[in-house]
Amino acid sequence: MRPERWLLALVLLLWTGAMARDGLDRWVDATVLPPLVHDTATEVRDRNGTLLRAYKVPGDYWRMAVTPDRVDPLFFDMLLAYEDKRFHQHRGIDPWAMARAGWQALGHREIVSGASTLTMQVARLLEDGPTGQWSGKLRQMRLALALERQLDKQQILQIYLLLAPYGGNIEGLRAASLSYFGKEPLRLTPAQAALLVALPQSPELRRPDRAPDIARAARDRVLARMAGAGVITAEAARAALRDPSPDRRVPMPMLAPHLADRASAEGPGRHDLTVDADLQARLEALARRAMTGRDPRLSLAILLADHQTGEVLASVGSPSYDLGAGQGFIDMTKALRSPGSTLKPLVYGLAFDRGLAHPQTLIADTPVQFGSYAPQNFDGRFRGELSVARALQLSLNIPVVRLTEALGPAHLMAALRTTGARPELAAGAPGLAISLGGVGLTLEDLTTSYAMLAQLGRAQPLRWRRDEPKPTAARILSPRAAWSVGHVLAGITPPPAAGPRGRVAFKTGTSYGHRDALALGFDGRHVAGIWMGRPDGTPVPGAFGGELAAPLLFEVLGQVRHTPLPAPPADTLMVSHAHLPQALKRFRGPGDTSQQALRLTFPPDRARLTAGQGVPIKLRDGTPPYTVLANGAVIAANQHRPAFTLPLSEPGFSTLSVIDAKGRAARVSVELR
Repeated sequence: MRPERWLLALVLLLWTGAMARDGLDRWVDATVLPPLVHDTATEVRDRNGTLLRAYKVPGDYWRMAVTPDRVDPLFFDMLLAYEDKRFHQHRGIDPWAMARAGWQALGHREIVSGASTLTMQVARLLEDGPTGQWSGKLRQMRLALALERQLDKQQILQIYLLLAPYGGNIEGLRAASLSYFGKEPLRLTPAQAALLVALPQSPELRRPDRAPDIARAARDRVLARMAGAGVITAEAARAALRDPSPDRRVPMPMLAPHLADRASAEGPGRHDLTVDADLQARLEALARRAMTGRDPRLSLAILLADHQTGEVLASVGSPSYDLGAGQGFIDMTKALRSPGSTLKPLVYGLAFDRGLAHPQTLIADTPVQFGSYAPQNFDGRFRGELSVARALQLSLNIPVVRLTEALGPAHLMAALRTTGARPELAAGAPGLAISLGGVGLTLEDLTTSYAMLAQLGRAQPLRWRRDEPKPTAARILSPRAAWSVGHVLAGITPPPAAGPRGRVAFKTGTSYGHRDALALGFDGRHVAGIWMGRPDGTPVPGAFGGELAAPLLFEVLGQVRHTPLPAPPADTLMVSHAHLPQALKRFRGPGDTSQQALRLTFPPDRARLTAGQGVPIKLRDGTPPYTVLANGAVIAANQHRPAFTLPLSEPGFSTLSVIDAKGRAARVSVELR
C-alpha cells in the first residue's frame, strides 16, 4: 500500500473506532503488553555520584538508566515541539496529526509529515516492530492506547529516554549524551539538545561518528524549527548553529577500573564508592607519568585513604588497565607481596607498648644468631649500640629481629590480623623473619596497618563502598606507643623537593631480591601506600623503596590538603636517654640476663688522637672474645683481653664499636689527626 493510502486508512480506522467506543475499549484492554523493564548498564559511581565506570548490557549495547528529572528540561521542550506537540493531551494517538498527515499525503502524493506520537514510538521501541507495514502500524496504535491506560506520561517518557536509538550500540538519551558529548544530559546546550532530538529519527544514517555532516544538518533543522516554534530565541538558534557538532564518540568513563570490577562482581545495578573521581583521575595520571620510560613489564599501585573515616579516596591498581607486558589487568593493591621493611614500625610500636623499649633505649646492632637464623643488615654493616629511634629510621634489620624475638612472632601476626589485614605465610608457624618481610601482605593490608598508627593505635579497616557501615575500631597500640612510632618516622629525611621533615611520617621497604619497592606514610588526615615492581614477582635489579616509591608517596599526599600530625598524648614519656628508667636504658633480649653493660673506658667519645700510632682500647664489664668495628667494618676479632691496640692509623673521623661475646656493644667516635 502506498503511503498516502495507509495514512487515509488510519484516519478511517480511528473514525470507526470512535463510533464503536465499547468495542475499541475491549480491543485495547485485551492488548498484551511487552516487557516494560529492560536491562541497564551496571554503574559504578564516586562519592558524589559521578560516573566512574559502566558496563554494557547483554547484546553489547550501551543502555543506561535515566529518569526525566536528570535530563535538561530544554531537551523535553524540543522533543515535544518537534515530535509530538499534543503529547500531554492525547491518549496514545493524535487524531489531528493523523488527519493532517493523511490530507498532506493526498495533496502531495507523498508523505510530508508523520503522524506517530511519542507513545506510538515507544510502542515500536518496546516491540522493535516495523514502521511501514499496515499491520505494524495498527499494532503500534493499539499498544500506544494500552500504554496510556497503564502508564502515566512521565513513565512513557522514561521508556523513550531509555530505548531511543542513537546509532550503533547506543540506546537511550543518557548513553548518547555520554558517548557524543562526554557529559550527563542534565545540562545540555541548545545545539546538543537539538542533535539528541534529531538522531533517533534516522540513527544509522545520521550517526555523528560516521556521517558528521548529515548529523549536523539534521541538528540544524531542529534548531530552525525550535526557533520558529518559540522554544528558543532566534539569537540562541544562530549561536547554536555555530557550535561544533561531534564527529566521533567519546570513550565511556573508565576511572578506578579495578575497584569497579570488584564492585560489579557483587551484582548488577548501581554501586556507590567512597572514591573521589577528580582525585582518582589525578592519581591515575600520576601513575602513568611515573612509569613513562620505565620497563614496560613494571607495574605500580597507589592507595590513598582518609584514616579518620577509613574511606578509600583513590585506588590505582596499575598504570594501565590492559593485557600488556605489565599485566595491567591485575589489581596490585590486592596482590600478596612481601612487605619488606614496612612492617618494622608495627614491631617497634608493640615493643613500646609492652615496655620493652623506648625511642631513646639503646639497642645493639651487632652480629647475632637465633638458632640457625643469623639476620644481616641490608648493607652488611653493623652500627654497634644505638638508639631504638635511630635503628628504626635507618631501617636496620638486627635490632628489629631482636625485638621480634622478645615479642614473639605470633603476637606480631595477631596484631596484623586485628588491624584487618590477612597475612599469609608460605608454610609453618611464623618465624623471626616476618618482621623483615617474610610474610605475604597486600598493599591494602599495609595501608590499613599504617592507618592504625595514624589513628594513634586504633584499627581503622579501610572501606571503599559508600553503603558499608564504619566498623568498630579495635585498639592495637596505646596512643603513646603509636604516636612515638609516628614521631620517629616523621624524623626520617624526606626525598628531595618533598618539603620539610616532620610533615609526614613514612617508611620505605624493599623486598628480598628487589622484587617489590614500597613506601607508606601518613599525615594528620590521610594515609597512602605505594607499590612498584613486576606482577609476576621477577626481581627488579636496583629497585629501592626509598629511591622509587618514596618520592611518589609524597606526590600522592601532595594531591590532598595537608593536615599536621597530632600532638603527643599526655602520658607520653618524652625524655633523653639519661633520664630513662634504668630498665629502659638498654634493651636486653630474653637470653640476656646480664645486669652490666659493656663499657669502653678509653678512648672517650669525640677524642682526638694522633694518627699513625694505633688506637688503644680499654674495656670494662665485658665478656670476651671481643669484636671491633670501624665505621661498620670489622677490623679486629677474637680479642680476649680488655686492653689492646687497634691497627688504625689513617687520619679522619671513625666510629668505633666493640661487641662482646654476649652481643653487648659500646661505641665511641674519634678523630685521628
